[in-house]
Amino acid sequence: MKTYMFPGQGSQSRRMGENLFEEFQELTDKASNILGYSIKELCLNDPQRQLNKTQFTQPAIYVVSALSYYKKLEETSEKPDFVIGHSLGEFNALLASECYTFESGLKLVKKRGELMSQATDGGMAAILNSSKEEIEQILQDNQLAEIEIANYNTPSQIVISGSKEEIGKAEPYFQKGEILYYPLNTGGAFHSRFMQPASKKFAVYLKKFKFSPLQIPVISNVTAQPYKKNSVVKNLSKQIDSGVRWSDSIQYLMKLAEQKESSMQFEEVGNNDVLTKIVDTLKRELAPIPVKEQTAQPTDKKETSQKTVRTKNVETPSEAKEIKKKEKLDAISVEEKVSSWNAKYPVGTKAKSKVIEGEELETRTEAVILFGHRAAVYMKDYNGYFDLNEVVPVIQNQMTT
Repeated sequence: MKTYMFPGQGSQSRRMGENLFEEFQELTDKASNILGYSIKELCLNDPQRQLNKTQFTQPAIYVVSALSYYKKLEETSEKPDFVIGHSLGEFNALLASECYTFESGLKLVKKRGELMSQATDGGMAAILNSSKEEIEQILQDNQLAEIEIANYNTPSQIVISGSKEEIGKAEPYFQKGEILYYPLNTGGAFHSRFMQPASKKFAVYLKKFKFSPLQIPVISNVTAQPYKKNSVVKNLSKQIDSGVRWSDSIQYLMKLAEQKESSMQFEEVGNNDVLTKIVDTLKRELAPIPVKEQTAQPTDKKETSQKTVRTKNVETPSEAKEIKKKEKLDAISVEEKVSSWNAKYPVGTKAKSKVIEGEELETRTEAVILFGHRAAVYMKDYNGYFDLNEVVPVIQNQMTT
């Protein structure tokens, strides 16, 4: 069984969709006409530095993911058994399920991005190595009533959302033990009750469209279950001010495959591999600890032969060895990148962004491993983490010019 996954906001990067726009020229032209600007120019060059602004980010990701899906259909001529998208990505999942046309989906995403971009004075933060119950207890104990859980990515990767003031105030309460707290670069408290005005306006807009019966089951972010008949308007409007139940959704699909004595293959369609890494992490966190083969003594004294007791492992020993080897190499690569950065560049280093041209940034922290796989550094003034691949220290520029 196979599930296609479509990424959401945060997966964007300059030059995304580079090999798709000319191949799907007609759709590219339609997208530019609907948006009122060149989608190709935005994604490839971002001359006005708009790609990271919500009202531009969402249409750009939708278009690139849509073209990526059409390209995959051309190459494989096969459709998946299920589709799912993370937040914004759910619009691409519905497109793949033939709920609406490419053009209608883009109009919806354009409106969604505009409404969400109007939400200000909010913030979000990722919390690693802590459970949902622990996070809720910390929020309650410290009277952080304007914060709520927004994204359940994995049991130990959770995103909170709320007022900008409380998101900033909450950090010291979480930076204890192994818990890590990372403020995210967003201007709004997405997927929280603070988005209710946008949710209501979007519901009104959604009612202007007609939606076709789904041809492929779509898993809803809101319910972590397949869409029910006539639930599109309710799910897509509620999605804006409700948490993204990604972990529950992936577990639902995995259990569904198990019930059919099969396994679920997850394949990401779109720019980057954010969801692939999250699913890999989720599988590791949920996997039972392998138990070595052991010998059980017979319960009947008359028995002379011993009984062998085995436990079912997630993978064969050779597969487990290869997985651990790959994980080790990946970890070393990220760790070396972080270590190298910290050895060369102290806190306060000036840097230039490759995605936000013309602006000089300053690091506020040392580089860290974000989400268990991403080398990143927090920028002062910009209030967000940047991937180390996206920044160039100013001192380095001076040495090479």
